[in-house]
Amino acid sequence: MSRSTDVLFTPFQLKSLSLANCIVMAPMTRAFTAEGVPGKANADYYRRRAEGGVGLILSEGTVIDRPASRNMAGIPFFHGDEALSGWKGVIDAVHSAGGRMGPQIWHTGSTKGPTDWAPASPVESPSGLLSPEEPRGKEMSEEDIADTIAAFAKAAADAKRLGFDTVEVRGAHGYLVDQFFWSGTNKRTDRWGGPSIKERSRFAAEVIKAICASVGEAFPLILRISQWKQQDFASRLAETPDLMADWLQPLQEAGVDIFHCSQRRFWQPEYPEIDGEQGLNFAGWVKKLTGAATISVGSVGLSGDFMGAFAGEASISTDISNLLERLERNEFDLIAVGRALISDPEWPSKVRNGGGELKGFDAAALGELA
Repeated sequence: MSRSTDVLFTPFQLKSLSLANCIVMAPMTRAFTAEGVPGKANADYYRRRAEGGVGLILSEGTVIDRPASRNMAGIPFFHGDEALSGWKGVIDAVHSAGGRMGPQIWHTGSTKGPTDWAPASPVESPSGLLSPEEPRGKEMSEEDIADTIAAFAKAAADAKRLGFDTVEVRGAHGYLVDQFFWSGTNKRTDRWGGPSIKERSRFAAEVIKAICASVGEAFPLILRISQWKQQDFASRLAETPDLMADWLQPLQEAGVDIFHCSQRRFWQPEYPEIDGEQGLNFAGWVKKLTGAATISVGSVGLSGDFMGAFAGEASISTDISNLLERLERNEFDLIAVGRALISDPEWPSKVRNGGGELKGFDAAALGELA
């Protein structure tokens, strides 16, 4: 790699979060926890990525304390003494390797997992919908909503108590928080719904406020957002920058410090009709509209499409010049790397030092926690 990668290894500081570089390990569901409790294998998995040079590790989705908050077996809990003790072992292992880490806390709402597994309790969502016109589970009551907000706040407080460096809320990809954003799954006529994206942001804003109250001002909060859903890759919450501002303003005012902006391919412009085919990506527009720090993500280090990679197609790219250019012009602050880090935990150090062959993503790597 002939181009300097120095910009990728610039330190980043926000509140109490101090990172050695701009590389984030994206949260990726691995489902390798027995009874929802992480053990040594999980700790070693994350420690290896810290040793490989990742600036910030975001854990796989970890579920809050609700009866049906996960959609497949093996997803870890972030509640209960046994699971939290396991997470203490994870963060201690990451810190011992010089890394920084935050758990991603989530609730999968009414979504389905890749298997026939289902929780013992009915799944819950804003309006009892999996996707537009597709019922699944029950509509959440006021009590359900209040208890869910409290569970998010408790999980964040536990993250801080255990020694994590930050916490991320999953508000993307068609899971519970995103189901409140999405007009197709939020048909409520009370204060938790409404015709505008600004009104439908209330639930997320209340979650954020409760978390901020539980962790204090210095502990940074990340919110992961997306336009697309696993239920509909083409879905868009904000067709224009004005609508995006309406969506984000209540969330920023509630206390979001960093927006983690998920798109399937980070190099694609969010509004090409405004600034062209080389225009700002999703994270770039969020940063422009809010002034907040942003994380971009989407097929970094890969050459193939998401689905093609899982079908066994070659998926590796050593050309990150487009990424470096965008960082140099301050389009976004941090970049999350996902599948490339599953197969190659040393990806950051190899990129920095130019030594060692980068490994492409191999779907077979999902069968083990290496």
